[in-house]
Amino acid sequence: MTTTPSPEPAARHRRGHARFHRLAVLTERALKRLNLNDRVLNGARHAALGVAAALLAYLPPSAIGLREGFWAAITALAVTQAQIVTVYTMGRDQMLGALIGGLTGALTAFVVGKGLPAYALAVGLSVLAAWLANAGSAARLASITATIIMLIPHQTSDAVMLASRVGEVCWGVASAIIVVGTADVLQRRWTAARKDG
Repeated sequence: MTTTPSPEPAARHRRGHARFHRLAVLTERALKRLNLNDRVLNGARHAALGVAAALLAYLPPSAIGLREGFWAAITALAVTQAQIVTVYTMGRDQMLGALIGGLTGALTAFVVGKGLPAYALAVGLSVLAAWLANAGSAARLASITATIIMLIPHQTSDAVMLASRVGEVCWGVASAIIVVGTADVLQRRWTAARKDG
């Protein structure tokens, strides 16, 4: 009896990502077909989730005196506004992209210095690094984070900026997952209660 070898992890990951993408496309098409009342309700739900996640992400860093807590709020909004099925995938990409771009930007600034050629090198390397890590979907945020490290003036060291940026993104992702996950659980319980009652 021969057994078929299991597919390698990268192939399984690609198939899983393709399934999530197909589901997201089908969900988006279905949402576009909704009538006006359904669109209003769906829009209000996404607005409430976005506001809740952004506030949850922004308020704690601001309360402890971090000046750039807005990055956590921006990340929470980006992740929250994704379709429910892609929230976790997008959150992972946001964290990985911030880490890759932050490290690439900080290392480039340390080794090469700053300036336009160093910036171009950091952006190119961050995108390449994301693809080499088999996370092409994180390349966009990696290049954005490298841009933040290289071009936005900051009074702290690049290492502190890197830690701050990655921490803010991780907190923003966590806030989005907390809010979306809680809303999803509440909605399932409410739907089940309506069926039972």
